[in-house]
Amino acid sequence: MYFRSTKSNEAPVSFKEAVLHCLPLDGGLYVPASVMDMRQYFLYMDTETTYPELAATVTPSLLQGELNPFSAARVAESAFDFEPELRRLDERFSLLTLYNGPTGTFKDFGIAFLAAVMEELLKNNGPAMIISATRGDTGVSIANAFRNRQNITAVILYPSGAIQGLDPAAYVPNGGNIIPIQVEGSFDECQWMVNEIIRDRPYADRYGITSANAINAGRLLPQSFYFLYAFIKIKKYLNGDLLFSVPSGNFGNLIAGLYAWKFGMPVNGFIAAMNANNAFGDFIKGQQFMPHPVKTTNSPALDVGHPSNYERLASFYEEAPAVMRNMVFPAAIDNDETLKALELFWKRYGIILDPHAAVAYEAAQRVSSAFDPDSHVVIIATGHPAKEAATVRQAIGQTIDLPQRLAMLREKADPLAVIKPNLDALEAAIASCF
Repeated sequence: MYFRSTKSNEAPVSFKEAVLHCLPLDGGLYVPASVMDMRQYFLYMDTETTYPELAATVTPSLLQGELNPFSAARVAESAFDFEPELRRLDERFSLLTLYNGPTGTFKDFGIAFLAAVMEELLKNNGPAMIISATRGDTGVSIANAFRNRQNITAVILYPSGAIQGLDPAAYVPNGGNIIPIQVEGSFDECQWMVNEIIRDRPYADRYGITSANAINAGRLLPQSFYFLYAFIKIKKYLNGDLLFSVPSGNFGNLIAGLYAWKFGMPVNGFIAAMNANNAFGDFIKGQQFMPHPVKTTNSPALDVGHPSNYERLASFYEEAPAVMRNMVFPAAIDNDETLKALELFWKRYGIILDPHAAVAYEAAQRVSSAFDPDSHVVIIATGHPAKEAATVRQAIGQTIDLPQRLAMLREKADPLAVIKPNLDALEAAIASCF
């Protein structure tokens, strides 16, 4: 598989190039230049197929010439000692839980694969450094996945405020490979610094700098695997249309689902489940995209006004606008509807959702009614409900605690440096750690 920029027709680059130099010089984002039909692999998998087996099977075919079956198996084994869980709820709905990883978020899947595949690609090569903007889950997931990876240092930038869930024993001065840096500014300024330092090619090439944010195709591509996984687990029960209801903020998971569709996964549509921010609702319906101020809601991960994957979604629409408008169905769910959906799901199935999955459930009920009565919707649950315990308690009156495996997420940790939001300060902070 080769990757092209969303902004130019320059020669496509390899997967390795897209991973290790994750932003094209023209300011675009990397997207697949062409897509293989993968049906010969996953159509014949069954409910006994494990997640690492699926990843090890499809990866060498997607990345022909870059990972052979043996190296792909090493990557899958190294990345995944956890897997999603598909629960068939009834004839209409299933739930795909993606918070079964070490930090309780769907991000664990893409980041774990990226860390393992970078370690594999860097064998017999020089060292690399990832620099990523984080808030909340992302930083912990990155630190966990990249900890002790050979030839890789992970720099984590986060905005003013405490960071939780990091282990100081993994910091570079203590013999580890993690560098947490607090930026006296906003998350947007952290993202700006990441983009600028990657595009400073002399500096980036000196340290082998790339990112573990969703701008990196090596993190986004493996998110398609859990859509394939859900399909192979549910396919024998299907009698009608298949849809996925996807909580959508920055739209990485929706893009990953569309990749899975392009790989040949039989699916009739994706529900873009948004909260009151409704970032792409008009765009999906064919209107011009206009960024807008962010509204604060009870599904905070979806509080996005200008999604970072806009250019990737736009590239799909440019290729086949008529097809896309009949594949992606937007739905905007407000705060009250989110709470009611949480309560209804709990009463109906005895399962506690987090508010982001509740948005997806309410959107699924709304949109699926327009499909045939035998249609089936897989609802994507992206985060552990205990992470939004106050909202859950408000909706259903139940107190839910973090499981013991996630207890470290509440432990506060100090950064190695506190800097102003400028590149000189960032470069000096990195240099001081070695």
